[in-house]
Amino acid sequence: MTTTTNRPTIVLVAGHWLGAWAWEEVLEHLNADHPRAIAITLPGLDGADPARSTRTLDDQAEAITDVLARLDASPARPVTLVAHSGANAPVSIVMDRHPELVGRVVWIDSGPLASGTAFAPDLPEELEELPLPAFDVLAQEASLEGLSAKVLERFRTKAVPEPGPVLRQTVELTNGARNAVPTTLVCCSIPSAQVLELARNGHPMFADVANLETLEVVDLPTGHWPMWSRAGDLAQVIRSAASRTA
Repeated sequence: MTTTTNRPTIVLVAGHWLGAWAWEEVLEHLNADHPRAIAITLPGLDGADPARSTRTLDDQAEAITDVLARLDASPARPVTLVAHSGANAPVSIVMDRHPELVGRVVWIDSGPLASGTAFAPDLPEELEELPLPAFDVLAQEASLEGLSAKVLERFRTKAVPEPGPVLRQTVELTNGARNAVPTTLVCCSIPSAQVLELARNGHPMFADVANLETLEVVDLPTGHWPMWSRAGDLAQVIRSAASRTA
């Protein structure tokens, strides 16, 4: 049996508007038998940071890399890196720059970005940040299935506007070694069969999935925020993925 001391550390990174707080329920489940799990808040998503609206994807990628350094991540001590939604941009950069530090990457209702893409390249330069939209608007872009009124109220209260530079910055990737890192794709609001079909057809959102050398797909049917709608089940999926980290 794998002991607690040699289990890989799990690093959780949430998507747009979210900080480490978004993983609280998942961490409760993970910490029951996998205490080596942490959640981080990316630069630009700390409401107390007076310069948060100027933060960039490079700042976010550097912050993740700093966390890996503090964890003494190495080929002998790789981590399981978990990215939800829009966290795929900084995590894709980290995977490109330091694939040797990651034993497995888990994409939650997301996937690796293709080089040359940006989340919102046409976002006006004068727009410093993007607040969480009204939920009727957000629901047109991402499924809110499984989220109670109480959860939505907490989302609204704790959400931090996303920095404009993060949304506009183009991701430039050059290291094909990132595709060799074992990958788990957790499909929530879009079934895995559809995701894989989109990848085969070169859809910009999933094109890089077709380049992954070792891929497992897991269907976890729910909305785009499974850390709230199916926290226990998501924790189990992450735990299982981490158990297979090299």
